Amino acid sequence: MNSLAIHRSFGRLLACLIFTFCIAGCANHPRVDWNSRIGSFTFDQAVIELGPPDKSAKLTDGTTVAEWLTVRGDAQPSFHVHSGIGLYRNYPSTFWIEDYVAYPGPSWYLRLTFGPDSKLNAWKRVVK
Repeated sequence: MNSLAIHRSFGRLLACLIFTFCIAGCANHPRVDWNSRIGSFTFDQAVIELGPPDKSAKLTDGTTVAEWLTVRGDAQPSFHVHSGIGLYRNYPSTFWIEDYVAYPGPSWYLRLTFGPDSKLNAWKRVVK
């Protein structure tokens, strides 16, 4: 086997590995069916599965409302270019001004409501 054939084989192997890792990295995790968990899923199980909530509040009737950050809002860049014609030292000239503004995108939260018995009563996704 000559060196060109070895390089081609290695290149094909490398391309297959990269493709495999990309596909595996893009695989979706199965979505949780929160409706099936109502009445049986506890606050302690939520903390074990999702970690400590980002925000939580205990109401006077014993209900606990907790939110977990699921998707952090990233800054969405926006580029603006302004151009025009002006005078520079009494000669016509063109100019442009570029500016960059970052607008934050929305963050997504999972809000779970647990009854006084610490079991899941309701859930919803919240965008802030």
